[in-house]
Amino acid sequence: MAQFRQSKKLNNVLYDIRGPILEEAERMEARGHSILRLNIGNPAPFGFEAPDAIMKDMVRHLHHAQGYSDSRGIYSARTAVVQYYQTQGIMNLDTDKVYLGNGVSEMITLSLQAFCDPGDEILIPTPDYPLWTASVALSGGTPVHYLCDEQNGWNPDIEDMRLKITPNTKGIVIINPNNPTGAVYSRETLQQIVDLAKEHDLILFSDEIYEKITYDGAEMVHTASLADDDVVCLTFSGLSKAYRVAGYRSGWLAITGPTWKAESYVEGIKLLANMRMCANVPAQHAIQTALGGYQSINDLILPGGRLKEQRDLAYRKLNEIDGITCQQAEGALYLFPKLDTEKFGIVDDEQFVLDLLKEQKILVSHGRAFNWVAPDHFRLVTLPDTETLSKALDRLGEFLSGYQQVQR
Repeated sequence: MAQFRQSKKLNNVLYDIRGPILEEAERMEARGHSILRLNIGNPAPFGFEAPDAIMKDMVRHLHHAQGYSDSRGIYSARTAVVQYYQTQGIMNLDTDKVYLGNGVSEMITLSLQAFCDPGDEILIPTPDYPLWTASVALSGGTPVHYLCDEQNGWNPDIEDMRLKITPNTKGIVIINPNNPTGAVYSRETLQQIVDLAKEHDLILFSDEIYEKITYDGAEMVHTASLADDDVVCLTFSGLSKAYRVAGYRSGWLAITGPTWKAESYVEGIKLLANMRMCANVPAQHAIQTALGGYQSINDLILPGGRLKEQRDLAYRKLNEIDGITCQQAEGALYLFPKLDTEKFGIVDDEQFVLDLLKEQKILVSHGRAFNWVAPDHFRLVTLPDTETLSKALDRLGEFLSGYQQVQR
């Protein structure tokens, strides 16, 4: 009898955030257990709702959003993206170089499929958002991870990045603000990356989906504003996080710099955009209203704001647990705590996460799911309200107070 197997293209494709641990959580929920899911940055289940103006604009346009749009996206939304970036000091963006997609995730996959040939190397941070590594591998390229330095606020190690550039290197991925660490990269660090890209004639892929979620005055610098006319830069952003509409799938890709050097590549992006017909049209109508209207995210990240209060509480309580140290996040919705592996006997961080799930019904993501180099970290989502988060971290402390990993 013939056996139908998955494509060999998937051999090096992993996305463990939604992998075996989540499957175990779902089995437990099917048996009646209540699981606190701190593994996915999904605002809606934690009481974060879309601004009313966005909802109203989408509803108002539903009647006119029943057919396909231009494969790049509706013109008014693309223009709104251009005008937004002009306010951020990015002046060399043309409306025709903006592509709307079903969230940033679709645009990442599409842009890498259009770019990578077998043997092409793409530099990706470690830890990373694993979709980047998976998408490079799926596209036929080779992911090469450069280190981010925990002791330097999780900023990229520029020398490590430099050492990993080879004749096969074609691009550098930047995730800023960073998922999973919450780092917001300094202007100096970003300029050094831009200079490396210019020196070696590389493309920059800048994932900025958390650009509006920063704390304590951290400066969010758009990579494209530094790359200017010297380096081709692909900027990825959208509405999922700052506007709390993750399920609407509304994101974009903006291409800046000397695009004449990348005409063939841009044509490839256009070809793939045409093949998928268009992005979710109703959600495209939310973009202009979102970018031009009142920025309600600011109420959540300033002192007294819910996101900041939750981040502060989680940071404090994590560092109070014996055997955990944690750098403060300057942005995004996560913390990336470090475990004392000797104290807890941890050699397998996935097993640690599974043990925590089974005993305390708390679901987090293990550090190696983000292509981190050692089994000594995990990612915690800081979206629950302070009462829920406080109780969960008390339970984590109780769990670790007697934890010794049993090898299986």
